[in-house]
Amino acid sequence: MAGGQVDAVVIGRNEGARLTACLDSLAGQVRRLVYVDSGSTDGSLAAAGTRGAEVVSLDMTQPFTAARARNAGLALLADDPPQFVQFVDGDCEVRPDWIATAATFLQDHPEVVVVCGRRRERFPEASVWNRLCDREWDTPVGEATACGGDALMRHAAVAAVGGYDPTLIAGEEPDLCLRLRRAGGRIWRLEAEMTLHDAAMTRFGQWWRRSRRAGHAFAEGAWRHRSGTERHWQRETRRALLWGVGVPVAAVLAGVLHPAGWLFLGLWPAQVLRLAPRMGGEAAVFTVLGKLPEAQGVIGYHLGRLRGRQRGLIEYK
Repeated sequence: MAGGQVDAVVIGRNEGARLTACLDSLAGQVRRLVYVDSGSTDGSLAAAGTRGAEVVSLDMTQPFTAARARNAGLALLADDPPQFVQFVDGDCEVRPDWIATAATFLQDHPEVVVVCGRRRERFPEASVWNRLCDREWDTPVGEATACGGDALMRHAAVAAVGGYDPTLIAGEEPDLCLRLRRAGGRIWRLEAEMTLHDAAMTRFGQWWRRSRRAGHAFAEGAWRHRSGTERHWQRETRRALLWGVGVPVAAVLAGVLHPAGWLFLGLWPAQVLRLAPRMGGEAAVFTVLGKLPEAQGVIGYHLGRLRGRQRGLIEYK
């Protein structure tokens, strides 16, 4: 361990061998290792305990969110807080040099409160869905607006803004980063290998549910922060509704009036052709197609909000 005192919080549920690989990758890199379990039935708690982790078992009679799990890990560290805390999803393996590299960067840049690096898919060749995830993780290097589930953060800065919002079903990391930026902090993406992730997505339905969850996150983030100057996720929400609802509805309504109205559906392949030179054909197809489940998530969030209730976490595995 170098560049400052570091603890780690790992969250997971029924991750099996992926969890043991995650915990083993942190051995010798952190002072305290906390594992927060969300109702596993595969022996995860025992496996974490044998690897020296401090284990927290969430009360699953309460609504589960990943944010709530991460906050439980933060709460355990509150008695002897570290300078930095590494958050990791239990299906990820931390690369050997990541924590030292990231901690040194935070030491050298006191204005930065969150630093992340390159998350890669372990098996991108296994399915188109895994390849799409690997592409999604390849975010621009430099100052960023948000991080993902894996990141090294200043403990004091996270505590000062109240940690993660435990009521968020998805999108809790961008929400936290938004509040950290409002408090004067900066978020940074390094050109450094950070984690190996195993999405293990082999079915179309998994990708669809994951995209629907993204739409839910867009809608909730945009609504919660609608008065902010950052316009948080408003563009993503509008795009989901435009391409996922506006185009098909316009085609149906116009098609009822005249058969030529169905030509509105040609906007989808036209958009694919527009995006393909920049992102490749495969990614372009699924970017456009993904607006359908995203729109489903947007609408689902607002229907739930109007009814005064929230749905549980949308799983995709």
